Amino acid sequence: MLDFKTLLRGSAEAHGHLCPGQVVGVRMAMLGCTLIGLDDPRSEDQIKKIIVYVEIDRCATDAISYVTGVKLGRRSLKFVDNGIMAATFLNLETGDAYRVLSTEEARDLAPLYAPEVQGKAMQQIEAYQRMPDSVLFRVQRVEVPMSEFDLPGPTRCKATCARCGQVVRDHREVMVGGEPLCRPCANGTYFEHARGIAR
Repeated sequence: MLDFKTLLRGSAEAHGHLCPGQVVGVRMAMLGCTLIGLDDPRSEDQIKKIIVYVEIDRCATDAISYVTGVKLGRRSLKFVDNGIMAATFLNLETGDAYRVLSTEEARDLAPLYAPEVQGKAMQQIEAYQRMPDSVLFRVQRVEVPMSEFDLPGPTRCKATCARCGQVVRDHREVMVGGEPLCRPCANGTYFEHARGIAR
């Protein structure tokens, strides 16, 4: 794996700016990969061994994706909207999985680790680079049950929604009254008042 400074520079460039979340995300990803025994997760021989579940859609997630190479389109990045600065790193080959959580105490301790730096964000950026993992993170060993329909690779099955006709892939349909429905038809969705347009 590349060194921290190189990864942070690349991550900040890919993200669009350097912020405290970039530092936390890069360090979280480096720790997570170490815990599951992957030293170069973006390499061709390791990229298919890793899945990462992120629990927040904030800056740290971009850093985690950058360091590990996981992507939604590859099905190796999973988003669970818990609103928690945490990520779970899973080695598909060994089954080893660790959930790494950013501690809230780290914010309060930033002045102790970078007293000479002015400005809250800049102080956090510097302090988060200096803090030991044991201060910046809590780590939990976890088990992640994986369905064959959650794994990277080709589509494993598809169904057609009995209500709207949309094709639903990877066993994401919901059975209602013995018929397959897409989740928007079965449960409602995030958008309202959908109207088709001609183009």
